[in-house]
Amino acid sequence: MSFVREDLFDALWKSLRGEAFFIQAVAGPRQVGKTTLVLEIINRWKGPTQYETADQPAPPDVHWIVAQWEKARRLVKKRDGLLVLDEVQKIPRWSEAVKKLWDEDRRGNTRLRVVLLGSSALLVQRGLAESLTGRFELHRHPHWSFAECQGCFGIGLEEYLVFGGYPGGMILRQDPVRWGRYIRDAVIETVLGKDVLLLSPVQKPALLRQTFGMACTHPAEVLSYQKMVGQLSDAGNTVTIAHYLDLLSKAFLFSPLPRWSGSRLRQRGSTPKIIVRDNGLINALAFPTLDRSGIDATWRGRLVENAVGAALAVLADQWGGELYYWRDRSEEVDFVFSLGKKVIGVEVKSGTHRADLSGLTSFQKQYPHSNLVLIGGAPPPFPVRHLSLQDFFNHPNSILS
Repeated sequence: MSFVREDLFDALWKSLRGEAFFIQAVAGPRQVGKTTLVLEIINRWKGPTQYETADQPAPPDVHWIVAQWEKARRLVKKRDGLLVLDEVQKIPRWSEAVKKLWDEDRRGNTRLRVVLLGSSALLVQRGLAESLTGRFELHRHPHWSFAECQGCFGIGLEEYLVFGGYPGGMILRQDPVRWGRYIRDAVIETVLGKDVLLLSPVQKPALLRQTFGMACTHPAEVLSYQKMVGQLSDAGNTVTIAHYLDLLSKAFLFSPLPRWSGSRLRQRGSTPKIIVRDNGLINALAFPTLDRSGIDATWRGRLVENAVGAALAVLADQWGGELYYWRDRSEEVDFVFSLGKKVIGVEVKSGTHRADLSGLTSFQKQYPHSNLVLIGGAPPPFPVRHLSLQDFFNHPNSILS
């Protein structure tokens, strides 16, 4: 079965149908439907098309890019052509080759539209930003949201909190053993065994895997690097663990959140709060056979907070914001969303009882121009904006209004 995300499809289609001023770059995690969406673009395209992928046992070199580009050029005559290169970030020095070929097309008025796909954030950081500045539009395709999963698969919020947002896993959720095997083999193993190793040399692959597993068993928790080292059986140091967390973040698995202090200098190097980008990653490791009786109120609370954090991380990516947590002695706020001059303190409650909001009040005393939002729990007795869990997951961007 194929699942196409209509909003993301429409945005890419609109960019391709306009003037060919930019390369269209699509970046996001594995198994969220990037290739499926682009193949649907190809299916609807009226002119000549060509799709090729660098996701091969032995990644090709830049000559492969040149060969595919030349082949696409020969197809272009009176109608606009479309060239799609998938997993292009796996090719060393790919961006330099793309820049040369794209600039040649602009000078020669070649009617060729180009889409680049990648499952690593380094597609942005090392390629687009370094060599292709001013030549591309970026389309971020994150994990599926609750609203998308509900609309396509008819799942409820409790299922989403457990199974997350991988569309391939959704059709297996009635068989939790198969679901867990799919997430571990098709997602986790592929990313750890292939993608992360391409980002940077990994001297201790076993320690990398342990770091991933440890973070998945402590979702939405503040973990010092020293504490992480103490919990891992393989020898390592805090610098190595921080580096591995950064690699896992670039592979769209984690978002290590820094502590908010109002000062970028103090935020740098702070003890991180680990947000796993999709709850499916957590439960596929924590509950290999997904015995739902093991998901008690405490663990559900972690899943709720992590899912909110993952949704806010996507929102920050889309709007150009930044996401933090806040802690001052015994007071804490789950998330701080910063967008321009707007600062929003966000507290998350998984139950229905009236919550202790002393952390929010302390936060606003220190940052009096901040806005306060409570997600979940009972409506607060003092002026704090309240969103039910259902309302937030249906419309995460509502916290910005």
